[in-house]
Amino acid sequence: MIPAWGKIKVLLTHSLARNSGWMLFGLGGNALLQAGAFILLARLLGVTEYGVFAGAFALVNTVTPYSSLGSQMIFMRHVSADRDSAQVYWGNMVAITAATTIFLTCALALIGKELLGSQTVALIAVLVFAGCFMTQITNNASIVFQTFEQMKSAAWLRTLSNLLRILSLAVLIVWFHHATAFECSIAILVSSAIAALLAGIWVRRVIGRMRLSEKHFRMRFWEGIGFSFAGSTTAVYNDVDKMMLSHFGMNAANGIYTLAYRVVDFATIPVNSIDIACLPRYFTLNNDGLAAVVRLAKRVVPIGAVSGLLAAGLTLLASPFVVRLAGHGFAETVVVFRWLCWLPALRGIHQLTGGVLTATGLQNYRTGAQCATAILNVVLNLILIPSHGWLGAAWASLASDSTLAVLNGLLVLFVLRKFGRLSSAHVLEEV
Repeated sequence: MIPAWGKIKVLLTHSLARNSGWMLFGLGGNALLQAGAFILLARLLGVTEYGVFAGAFALVNTVTPYSSLGSQMIFMRHVSADRDSAQVYWGNMVAITAATTIFLTCALALIGKELLGSQTVALIAVLVFAGCFMTQITNNASIVFQTFEQMKSAAWLRTLSNLLRILSLAVLIVWFHHATAFECSIAILVSSAIAALLAGIWVRRVIGRMRLSEKHFRMRFWEGIGFSFAGSTTAVYNDVDKMMLSHFGMNAANGIYTLAYRVVDFATIPVNSIDIACLPRYFTLNNDGLAAVVRLAKRVVPIGAVSGLLAAGLTLLASPFVVRLAGHGFAETVVVFRWLCWLPALRGIHQLTGGVLTATGLQNYRTGAQCATAILNVVLNLILIPSHGWLGAAWASLASDSTLAVLNGLLVLFVLRKFGRLSSAHVLEEV
């Protein structure tokens, strides 16, 4: 029997643990920089203007998953099985992202005018180009390295864009002390463009020159749309509350709520790092059947949930410090933390169980659960925000993430039983 220290040593030296560690470093550095960027934005903009920026940023985030039309997950799924096809899938991913961004820029400028007011049109257009194209190119490059399980490179790429972003905002705060939401969006666009250029050069050095294939695009189009739709439903129940707070004219409340929400996103890093490291392994294990994927999930889901609970405690402890950094106008954010701090534990369950469905070709099940959750979130926000403000948004977020955690868990159990019975029946028929 292996002694306790021996078990710990084996766990720490396991490739999955190393990959999770690199992704924890990458996501941790990325989110730390992202949190720093939002704190700098809070100081640059003030509570109300920060709320305006948060509403526009949330609107852009809801459509960002469509900018690549699911080509990121297509790349991971198919290049994992055929490494030689990397150049084609990478080329298609870049071309799709560029073409889709043009459409999204026009569409969101019109939608944003109706939802958030005509004064936000230019702000939204710049954020779409920065987020849906420039930042997505960097994210796409990270997916390339993640697929090859080169998590060290993936981790560094994930920090690149936000490192340059925080540097650009730091320049603004040193030179101007105060800025408008539009001026900040220009700084974000420039920094994101530099990161995208560097990421593209890095990928080319690793896999060679990109190639395009209309055949591959047509073959994978609807599969990619499914992944995009799933991503957009996630964005809806994560960001629609911020759009609605701005829509109802609660920009100050939105500024307070968004700052707390972004810090909670930072606290979810351990969960995200486990999820990202597990997904390529899930795809590989799927060759041995659903049961093999579920066996790994049984080990990592409890770890994700416990990590989320620890994050809740740390978030509460850190909240006064965050408010001090952001400024006295954000004092009420401490109360928001008490509600939102439980989100990482819930995400630990629904992200890791959802990964099982994605890797086993059952993305439609996951998409259905996320779609139902997104609808629930929109309805709850419409009911609760007008009467309760940010508190209603917090209640809606907790209810939505709880619902998705339950749905994904039940779906994995249902699918395991169903496919387990089919597999047994098939064996008996052969006998």
